[in-house]
Amino acid sequence: MKFRALPLLISLGLPLACGGETEGAADNLRRIAVIPKGTTHEFWKAVQAGAVRAGQESQDVEILWRGPEREDDRAQQVALVESYVSRGVDAMVLAPLDQRALTQPVSLAMGRNIPVVIIDSGLDGEAGKDFLSYVATDNFEGGVRAARHLGQGLPEGGKVLLLRYAEGSESTGQREQGFLDTIRGEFPSIDLVDPKRYAGATRATAQEAAENLLSVHTDLAGVFCPNESSTYGMLLALRSRGLAGKVRFVGFDASEGLVEGLKQGHLHGLVLQNPMQMGYLGVQTALRHLNGERVETRIDTGVRVASQGNMNDPEIQELLHPDFEAVLGG
Repeated sequence: MKFRALPLLISLGLPLACGGETEGAADNLRRIAVIPKGTTHEFWKAVQAGAVRAGQESQDVEILWRGPEREDDRAQQVALVESYVSRGVDAMVLAPLDQRALTQPVSLAMGRNIPVVIIDSGLDGEAGKDFLSYVATDNFEGGVRAARHLGQGLPEGGKVLLLRYAEGSESTGQREQGFLDTIRGEFPSIDLVDPKRYAGATRATAQEAAENLLSVHTDLAGVFCPNESSTYGMLLALRSRGLAGKVRFVGFDASEGLVEGLKQGHLHGLVLQNPMQMGYLGVQTALRHLNGERVETRIDTGVRVASQGNMNDPEIQELLHPDFEAVLGG
């Protein structure tokens, strides 16, 4: 989906917030808080752009965007949800850092008649009951596709390493499980290496974890990483050891550095989500509910695999290079 900014409306100061938090706004605004897992990765900028674009389509909506700086700061995300409950926002769109730790704050919001749409990563409970709706990639299917793309490129088998992301992250946990189940079920010549080592929330911690694993497992045929930061950290580690392009490597999500790695043949595949669509549909679902419309309790935003062979296709290009700057500026 292509998005375009609406600079005229913004410059005229109409009642529309675009990614920032504005106190003292007019009372007729409906305020929707959008709380991502983090704010540093390009993935979340694309989610923000989609959320802002959905807000731009209404004349009475203020998007309040704020999230933890680090994707492992559960306490800060809990505090943000509780703060927005206290402020009495009209709805929330939340990408929970932890599928269990955020259940109580979400329950608090729902109990105060503040509908919560969950995006990106699942939350314990039932959509339509414990929270309004779940808008996300089919993450298990993403792991399945990663396994097939990696396994089909290793006809002779060999050792394949999984570097996990973070404990408590439902989305990446589903990707990891889909990958493991598919390799075990469809590729008997592949020897899975799953030391249950977690990359952590940043590229730096991911690179350190990857370096440690590569020093122990020196005869790998393939590697899978389930998100952008773990993929980027592994890419740096493979390059530092002269293994980039020699070990078949499939990662998840897109950023400028990962797209360049795909071009160079240092990555053999990237499983792609649609973060702009995720943010857009998250806000749109909340608005439909506020308007009294029935909403779907599960919305699948799709998944694709990019390779050197298809990365120039228009649909793949849109996912590799989400044009969030057209909405957010910069």
